[in-house]
Formats: sequence, structure tokens, C-alpha cells
Amino acid sequence: MKPKNLYFFLFCCMFVWSFAPVSKANASIATTEIDSINMGQGTVAFSTPEFNLELLNASHTVAGLHPVSEADFDFTPGELLNQRSKAGFYHLGDINFRVRELNETDWKSFSSAASRKSITVLNPEKEDQLAVSDLSAVLEGSPLKVVRYWEKQGQHIVLRFEIKNISANTVEIGSLGIPLIFNNNHGHKSLDEAHAENVFYDPYIGSDAGYLQVIRLKGSGPVLLVLPLDGTPFEAWNPLLDDPTRRGITFEGFHEWMPLTKAYAENEWKEATPWNKPSSMVLKPGKSQSYGVKLVLTDSIRNIENALIENKRPVAVGVPGYVVPQDVNAELFLKYDQKVKSLKVEPEGALTLTKKETTKNGWVKYDVKAKSWGRALLTITYKNGLKQTINYKIIKPEEEVVADNGHFLTTKQWFDDENDLFDRGPSVITYDYEEQKRVTEDSRAWICGLSDEGGAGAWLNAVMKQLIQPDKEEVAKLEDFVQKTIWGGIQYNEGKEKFGVRKSMFYYEPDSVPAGTYSADVNYKTWAAWDKKHAASVERSYNYPHVAAAHWVMYRLARNYEGLVTQQTWDWYLMNAYQTSMAMVELAPYYAQFGQMEGSVFLLILEDLKAEGLWEYARKLEAQMKGRADHWATLNYPFGSEMPWDSTGQEEVYMWSWYFGYADKANTTLKAILAYMPTIPHWAYNGNARRYWDFLYGGKLSRVERQIHHYGSALNAIPVLHEYKQNPDDLYLLRVGYGGVLGAISNITEDGFAPAAFHSFPSTLKNDPISGDYGTGFYGYAVNTSSYLMQNDEFGWLAFGGNLSEEGDVVKVDLTTAAKSRMYVAPLKLWLTLDAGKFKSVSYNKTSGKVELVLDKTNEYTPNAYLRMKSFGESAFNGKPNDFSKNDRGQYVIPLQKETTTITLN
Repeated sequence: MKPKNLYFFLFCCMFVWSFAPVSKANASIATTEIDSINMGQGTVAFSTPEFNLELLNASHTVAGLHPVSEADFDFTPGELLNQRSKAGFYHLGDINFRVRELNETDWKSFSSAASRKSITVLNPEKEDQLAVSDLSAVLEGSPLKVVRYWEKQGQHIVLRFEIKNISANTVEIGSLGIPLIFNNNHGHKSLDEAHAENVFYDPYIGSDAGYLQVIRLKGSGPVLLVLPLDGTPFEAWNPLLDDPTRRGITFEGFHEWMPLTKAYAENEWKEATPWNKPSSMVLKPGKSQSYGVKLVLTDSIRNIENALIENKRPVAVGVPGYVVPQDVNAELFLKYDQKVKSLKVEPEGALTLTKKETTKNGWVKYDVKAKSWGRALLTITYKNGLKQTINYKIIKPEEEVVADNGHFLTTKQWFDDENDLFDRGPSVITYDYEEQKRVTEDSRAWICGLSDEGGAGAWLNAVMKQLIQPDKEEVAKLEDFVQKTIWGGIQYNEGKEKFGVRKSMFYYEPDSVPAGTYSADVNYKTWAAWDKKHAASVERSYNYPHVAAAHWVMYRLARNYEGLVTQQTWDWYLMNAYQTSMAMVELAPYYAQFGQMEGSVFLLILEDLKAEGLWEYARKLEAQMKGRADHWATLNYPFGSEMPWDSTGQEEVYMWSWYFGYADKANTTLKAILAYMPTIPHWAYNGNARRYWDFLYGGKLSRVERQIHHYGSALNAIPVLHEYKQNPDDLYLLRVGYGGVLGAISNITEDGFAPAAFHSFPSTLKNDPISGDYGTGFYGYAVNTSSYLMQNDEFGWLAFGGNLSEEGDVVKVDLTTAAKSRMYVAPLKLWLTLDAGKFKSVSYNKTSGKVELVLDKTNEYTPNAYLRMKSFGESAFNGKPNDFSKNDRGQYVIPLQKETTTITLN
């Protein structure tokens, strides 16, 4: 690690560690020097056709879980056994619960991790029992006797707990958790080591149909599925905050699968609305109940749903996903060997479901219509009593969501204080939705300093909104911002650092400003309270794409519309975008070696330079970017960052690797993305690329926590959907990528506020209060939002980003995206884009291959539509709009009318 990177890393660690919380609920779990697992007792090994399992003799918790196909790989943190042997550290095989007698009000907590006394080993009574142990010695004082069973079920391994009420009174079990401890701690590892040795995991918190998927960072190799035994619903996914392992940028933390949650819902979670209805279990004296999970292997990420079906688990596929705009006709396909008995929606009427036909392989189709804005829970009860829950998020039509967002940004978040000492106006500044006010002070300089992701996020959001939905009044304000606050402020406009981008406009230097400038309520005694010199630095490359994107959007608006941009010419903006791109490599070379978030904007700028015939500049920019791509081509996993592991550089690494023909690196990058970006029947996790530390740098509620649709979702959707266009039969890619795209706008409030992300901890489950670094995700939405028409062998014709209808041989899509300017016709591998104008609908004739476009009517700023056509891969389509010709930039120029315009591609 180079010194500059190490410097930042140490600061990050100090900042993260200062927020490592301890749970009050399990205060009884205390780490002592003497209460440890007796490692000297060794291990015992078992084998099944799928697994080699090692248990510690002293605790019967897991020492190693190895797939037979890769015996050297361990799904669990076996490499850390000695460090984690003391009491308080969780292992796979532990259990947590809370109980009370029916006449009591307070819950008592018990955990097998609280003590590491040796358990009592029992003799197996059945052939399929591998190891049996009585946990009474480590659950002292519990009214429940817990016997743990490690069992073999065919090829699979089962972890089961038999819980018996041994007291004389009826006992209510208010919470029960099964810690699922897998090797997601990649501290002190290189990227090569982490991708080879570590895993990430994603939950489907779907009640009886829930499961956990555990995937290698590299995205290949066997996948571990944790499935519920009967009576063990996946009710909640709870962070184990009392495990002493420090959470941070290399460790997201451990979690437990909870089938019972009432005790938490009454206490720590009482301010939150849970994903599922909390439940408890009442046990009379002498009665028993079993809970447990089954460990199953499958060979790849893409085979997860097939493995679920093979194991007789319910499977759901939502189209376009589980974030549903109110004007979209969505679909849900269910596959299970039991018939649906009932459907229940909460709040009542939020969704309506209409049963349609059953596919050839037994998938039952439902039409889904979203009604009321907000979260909605669908509970599916099958004939055998199994309950499956699917959490939906209902949003306004995308056009309204984006319009509301733009208005909020340019009114409530608009900052224009002429007396501001830090020259931050005019601008769109960070906003605190909880306090309903602009954030002009923060201990983290960038938050109110208009730079870095956490400070640039607000104005980047506002600028990118104009790319897909330009508004004259908003554009005028933002052009003022670019000319007065970016140019000569955030970005130097003269001197040796010209085109350099500073780290923050705000700084903490009390001796150089008038008394009273800084509030006593803000803690400025942190490393993040930069002084003026630090704030003025141009060495952080990650700040450059934001500014480059702002110039590029203004170029696009000036070039393709009339009268929207007035203060500078289109070529001034395009050249500034170019110069900013070049300055990143020249003025911030260290971090520029890594992939940048929004780095795909440099490719968009390059393409426009070529379209404009500015070949000298295009060649220079291409050469700079090829040097970076050449470096990535030498690395096994070219996803370096200012962080030890990150999910932000993959977007740019993939795009340039693809552009320069490094197919192996593009494929490596895609597999890594799919490892941390799942498709799961839950709006919060579907297409949610893993991010877990940026609440520290761009949020108000600062903690290490899986973030729900932080900017990684939309950024990582860029390569996923780009790959889909080259493989149009691959529905998996479309589902994942589109989940990320809609995830980007899923958290925007009814009045248009866009938060940094949504908090996943079950104690919170709500938006972060400040806007933070949201804009980087909106960049991903703006450059990637599009509509798709494809045919699937099982599900038939599908539309993403539009409403589909069929009439004879013609399949028609009425577009519903905010932009309505991009359409991919999968059977033809045809990519249609409008640089100005909007599609109202696109039709495809299945027999003739003819495509018909209906363009929306003209407006004051859009006299012409500018159409581009592109084929991905080999395509039989060679049609064109015969009545229109291309201009010098490769656009078909189509004069718009007061009514719609219909074009046929022949």
C-alpha cells in the first residue's frame, strides 16, 4: 500500500471504528480472557457428497465448511478461529433467544456465545445425525433446554435446534436467532486474496420462503444456499452488533437469521416498520419445538433459482422487479409444487393482483398493479400452509418522481447566499430532510463543501436530471451554478492547477475567518474537518467525474435543444468536459489509476468528441484512458480504490475494458459485480449492489451497515445492462440491471427529496435524513434508464420500462421511463436512442421484423428529435428511417409536430 493510500486508509479506519456499536440487548455477552473455546480438544470431521464439515470438539461449532469440489476453500472464517475463540465471538452453530413467562413483561436474553464452557456431547441416536450436543452448560439459568443437531439430509447438511421447556411454567420465546457466520471479513488481504478466499451474502427475508445466498467475491465457484427447515421462517435479518469483531471498510459485520422477532419489535425495533409481521412462540411445560436451517450447494449464481426449485422451495420472478411505478403493468411469476391458497396485501389495496395463465413449466403468472405510494407487503399462502412474503416499493410514475426531485433540488436545496464566506452559491447544497434545512456546516468538510461524493451529490443529482428531463427554469439556475460556482470555484479556471477540482469549498480554519463563522454545536475536532489548504487540494481523482459530467450535460443540452442553454456555447462545455477528463489523470495521477465512480462519463465524452469530428482531442483522451485500461489488464482483479475493497470502480473498469477489447477483464469485472448484486424477491435487495460504509462519509446516521440502494446500485447497473444488450436472451442480466436502475429512484420521497440511501438495520428501515452522495447514483440512472422489449422461452414477451400489448404479429411497448428516450429491441439487438425528443411507443412486428416508432409532440425547446441507431453484436436488422437523413454527428434529424410523429424503420 502506497503512503498516500495508507494515510487515507488509516483515517477511514479510525472514523469507522469510532462508530462500532455494542448492543445493549445482549449485554450479558462479555468477552473474558479465560472463557474461551478449548482449542486443544481439536476437531471432528464429517463428509457428505457436497461438504466436508469440521466441528470443534469443545463447542460443536463450525471450524470449517468446505465444498467437496474445492476442498481448500472455506465458507466460514476458519482462518480466524484462534482469534475468535473467546466468549462473545459468534460461530456457525450458535443460537440466541429471549424468553419470558407469560405473566412477566421483561425478556431475558440467552446466547450460546456468551460462555465458551465445553458443551455436553450426546450420542447420536439416528444414522443421519452427525453430532449432537446439549447446550445447557452455556445457557445457564435458561428455562429452555436446547439440544443442537448436526445432521445429514441426502447431500446436504442440516443445523437443527430442539428447544424444550423444562420449567414448570408456560414460556414465550420472543426472539430466536441463528447466527450465520461466513467468511466476509477481508481485513489485511490483497484484492487477489479477498476474491479467492472471501464471500458476501444476501438475504431473501421472505418468511417461510426465505433463504440466504453465500457467494465468492470473484463470482464463480460453488454457491452456498441456506434454506429454512419447516417452522423456521426468515422473519428478519439482524446484525450481531455485540460480536467483538471490529466492523469497518473490510468487514460488514455478522448477522443472524431470525424466525421469531416479537421481543425485538417491542424494544430495539419499536420505531421501525419491520419487513415481516413479528411473531413469538409459546411453549407449555414439557413441550418442544424445532428450528433449523439446511445448507445446500449449487454450482453457480445463475443456478440459484433452479436449486431452490429442486429443493422444493417457492421461487418468485417479478417483472420489471419489486419497485413498481404506479403507471406500470407489472407481472409476478410464481413456481412451487403447491397451489396458491390466498394472497394478502398490506396496506390493503396497495397492490392488486390478477391471476393469469400458467406457463408450460408450471409458473403461475399474476398481473400486478401498484396503487398507493410506499412500501407494500404481499403474503402468499400456499395450500400446505407455507407463507411467502414479497416486499414491494410503490413509487409514482417515473416521470413524476424525477420532476418532483428536480423541483425539490432547485428550490428547497437551492443555496444562494451572497454573503457566504466560502463562495458556495449559487448551488444545490446538501439537505437535511429531518431538520428540513440546508446543511451549511458539518464536521466532514465535503458534506457542505460541494465536492467529494457526499457534497457534490446534490448538485450532480440536479444536473443529471436535466439530461433526461430538461426544465428551462431549472437549467437556467444550474447554468448559473456551473458558470459561477464550478468554474473558478470548485474547479480552478487559471494557473498551474487549471481544470483541477478541489476537495471542498468549505473548510475549518477559525483563525482566518470572522468569529462566529463556525457553530459550537459542530464537532470540528476530527480529521475530516479539513483546513483551507487541504480543502483546496486537487489530488482526489474521484471529484473529477462529477464536474466532467456537469460540463457534458450542459454540452448535450446546448447542442440538442434550442434556447435551453444561453451563457456559453456547446463547444465550450464539451471542451471543458474534455479538459476536466484530462486533468484528472494529470493532476490526480495516484487515484486516477483506479476505476472512478461515474467514470463511464469519460467514454461518453470521448464518443461525443468523435461525433463532433474533434479527432485531435478524441485521440488524446483515448490515449490517456487506454493507459489506465492497459494497467487494469495486468491485474487479476482491477477493482482497486482508495478503499481496500470497493464496488465503485467496476463500472468504469468494465466499460473501458470492453471498449479497448480486454474481454477477459470485462468478464472478470461482470462476474464480480454479479457476486455482490443479486436478484432477490424484495425491493430493497433486488439489484442492490453492496455498499456498507458510506453512511459514514455521506450520511447523517453514521454506521457500518448494508445500504439499501446507495449509489452502487445504479452505477453497477451500467455494465450489467451493457452486457445484457450483447446477450439479449439473458433475462438474469436484465433483471439484475433493471433492479439497480429502479433502485436508484426507489427512495425518493413523495415530495422529491433524494436521500443518500435507505437503512437496512431492522431497528431503522428508513431513509437516511441527508442527501449526501445520492447524486452519483442518479448519474447511473440518468445515463442508463431505458426500456427493453424481449421474449423469454418461459415467460413470453416481457417489457421493462414500459407497458406491453400484443395485437396479431405486433408487440407494442408504451414507454414509462422518465426519459422515454432509449429503447432496446432484444430480438433485433437494436438500440434506439434520442438525444432530444421522446418515444411515446415502439412496436415490433414478430413476422416481418419491422419497427415502428411513435415520437411525442414538439415543445418550445425541442423542434427536432435526434435519433441514433446501433446494433449490438451480430444483428440481421439493417433498417433505417427512409424519410430522414443523418447529420454530420450520425443523428437522424426528425422534425417534430404539434401531434405525434410516426416513423417506420425499413
